Amino acid sequence: MTAQNDDNKKVVLLTKSGLEKIKEELDYFKNVRRKEVASRLKEAIAYGDLSENSEYEEAKNEQAFVEGRIIELEKMVLNSQIIEDDKRSTQEAIQIGTTITVQNITEMDEPETYTIVGSTEADPTEHKISNESPIGAALIGRKKGDVLSIKVPAGVFEYKVMKIK
Repeated sequence: MTAQNDDNKKVVLLTKSGLEKIKEELDYFKNVRRKEVASRLKEAIAYGDLSENSEYEEAKNEQAFVEGRIIELEKMVLNSQIIEDDKRSTQEAIQIGTTITVQNITEMDEPETYTIVGSTEADPTEHKISNESPIGAALIGRKKGDVLSIKVPAGVFEYKVMKIK
């Protein structure tokens, strides 16, 4: 679920741990990567003629990437809205921050547990699915016992919500 704040900026919905990870990455880019790139630029400039200096061009490109990522992360932190644990625990319906167990009943797969997160935190390898993904979007607002059809690239599957916590 994305929202707009008063300045028409995209609100970034995050869990507390998701915000901490973003802050850690921001700190790393500001305090480690920036210094590494500055050092590479300094070395490349020392080689002389910048017009045909590939090391200089690579370092400038890397600097642009690092500065762009810093700006992106700062905007995420500035526009973040934390999904609070105490508000989730009183809800019966699935929302961002909810951990759920679902079963694909079309293929009778074993039940799987996922956490619904904002798109910034999504990581399928950690069973964190985005509220903007087809499955995540279809699950928002559902309750334990609900059966729903979800269209994904591989076809249409029926899922049953087994557990919400």
